[in-house]
Amino acid sequence: MLRFGLRSMLRGDISVNTAAREYMRRLQTAKALERERRTVDDLARTPAQLVPEYQQLSASDLLEHFRSANRAKFFAGFEHSSASANLVQTTFRPQADEIVESAKRLIDHRWPLLGFGEKDFGREINWNRDPLSGRVWPAEFHADIVLWHNDGSDIRVLWELNRLGHFLTLGQAYALTRDEAFAEEFFGQLDSWRDQNPLGRGANWCCAMEVALRAMNIIGAFVLFRDSPGLTPQRLMNLLAMLDQHGGHVERNLEFSHVSTSNHYLSDLAGLLWLGIMLPELSSAAHWKQWALDELLREMDKQILPDGADYEASTGYHRLVLELFLYSFILCKNNDVPIEDRYWQKLHSMFKYLRAILRPDGFAPLIGDTDSGQVLPIMQRRADDHAYLFPIGASLFNDSALRTPDGELSVEACWLLGAAGVDVYKNLARAEEPAGSEAFPAAGTHVQREVDLFLLFNTAGAGINGRGSHGHNDGLSIEVSACGRAFIVDPATYVYTADLAERHVFRSTAYHSTIQVDEREQNSIQQSKPFVVGNEGKPRLTCWETSDERDYAAGEHDGYSGPDGKITHERRVTFNKRDRWWLIEDVIHGTGKHEVTARFHFDSGLAVTAERPDLAFAYDEFSGSRLFVHSFDAVQACELVQQFSSKDYGAKEPSTAAMWTLTADLPCTLRWAIMPVCSDESAETRLNLIASAELSQSVSEPMP
Repeated sequence: MLRFGLRSMLRGDISVNTAAREYMRRLQTAKALERERRTVDDLARTPAQLVPEYQQLSASDLLEHFRSANRAKFFAGFEHSSASANLVQTTFRPQADEIVESAKRLIDHRWPLLGFGEKDFGREINWNRDPLSGRVWPAEFHADIVLWHNDGSDIRVLWELNRLGHFLTLGQAYALTRDEAFAEEFFGQLDSWRDQNPLGRGANWCCAMEVALRAMNIIGAFVLFRDSPGLTPQRLMNLLAMLDQHGGHVERNLEFSHVSTSNHYLSDLAGLLWLGIMLPELSSAAHWKQWALDELLREMDKQILPDGADYEASTGYHRLVLELFLYSFILCKNNDVPIEDRYWQKLHSMFKYLRAILRPDGFAPLIGDTDSGQVLPIMQRRADDHAYLFPIGASLFNDSALRTPDGELSVEACWLLGAAGVDVYKNLARAEEPAGSEAFPAAGTHVQREVDLFLLFNTAGAGINGRGSHGHNDGLSIEVSACGRAFIVDPATYVYTADLAERHVFRSTAYHSTIQVDEREQNSIQQSKPFVVGNEGKPRLTCWETSDERDYAAGEHDGYSGPDGKITHERRVTFNKRDRWWLIEDVIHGTGKHEVTARFHFDSGLAVTAERPDLAFAYDEFSGSRLFVHSFDAVQACELVQQFSSKDYGAKEPSTAAMWTLTADLPCTLRWAIMPVCSDESAETRLNLIASAELSQSVSEPMP
């Protein structure tokens, strides 16, 4: 039975021919699933299928082979784990101690998941029990599993548990201490997982992406525990059978579509590529390696935009996709698997894009969805923490521009690159500030930057060629940082299926710093479909210009058009660099009387006040800096609305939005001044500058 209807298939810019091909593919997939249903139990009992050369070896000889130098090479730091452990202990002593302490808690079956904090999984871990709600997913055939129930359970959290990324913490602790207790915990949990999750049955097999990422984490842990006396020949054979089953399952259940592909399909391919490279002893490995690499590169051409951004309209998924390509490319390089230079250059462009959008405080704006996912979670990183990747990119491309201003190394770089790669990074020139203001029109991301001032202007569409699974209703929204602090932010995601109402709220127009008309959504969204968003708005950039004195950006969208006629929101953003302030002009084109609402969503942890009808300001008690938002055209007083912001999946903190609402005849224009006041500046002087500003039409016109 087909899981998706025709209406879902035809979302976005889809040709009739593509739709027909996709319909036939889904018919074939349905038949393949029925074949798999009949054979899955037999497949679960099948041992690892080895190439003839290794079929002749005993399990003991096979173990010796995996411990020898005559095998595939993982990441340099994993391969030379003792040297890497010394490097981590020398360079990151607090983090090294934290890794060991975290591993000790893992032995007690306690560890954190995403932004939900530490969870206690009990004496016997139930790998099919949702840590949030207690729901236990049944051991049904994977295609029959219902993924969400709107009862507080969250399949994403169950999957995070079952990605087994915490095995990497155990492995690092073992490398740091050589304590066999960590090895025994790894082998014990692996046996427990295998016993509870027979191939193809249960929620942990119903998404090929999760199967692939789990296999990749197991491979990484296996490399770190490969020399442990606890790795017996029988345990090796069990592990090989498990990984062979993972690869076969991914290949049978690829998340490919003629209509669209995403980070899911990329994960499937990366998993098969890693299995193919790292386990050439398996009979399917050669096919997996070559086919998956060819397909991965084709997807890179499709999914990475000309300016280096992932095409899903999400900075969070850009991080995940960057990791998928980055780690896979390094693995290929370490094993002499050639990749054309143009793809390395595309990877380099992904780093350049990420470096350009990084705020002055070193964190990334969370535009669109983010589920805090990491490909190889050597350290658990918050969703907005992307800077740990730059030492890896800077070393790999010998590019000092990718160094962050603080120049800090990362634990990940030690394990991924090893001592030689770390030395390359240390010998690079000192980091410079990002190259000022920069536009990425294909991504819909435009950064106005001057020293500590930063504004991101968002003209991204729904993503994935209009099919929008991870985009939000954030057209023409802004993020603003100043004085070393984020002030106006995108509130990010919070959760997916654990709370469908909250899921809807966090991706709604009302939760973003933009204009809303008649309480309409820019793009249609339905609470019952958490990964579907419409494409009615189609934001587009209409002008981008930059100089030493001033930046100017303008964009528009038609998302509020309806039966009463076409309504276009046009936003113009002028950055006056010398006087350190922004002029925002919102022009709502159309006819008739409409309710127009403007919101500016402030970051959590700020004290926000609105003592005058035309003025709101946010105050950072720690630094003493402030950000003023002044309305030149206020009719009604500013209202402060309590909302939430999220910096990690599953975590949210109270935050405040400044909101102005008026009923107006269209067309109408609203103007705003956004002005930071750092701790050593006079607020009165800065406000006088706003009062005396020349607000003639020429201020907002493009530069001659």
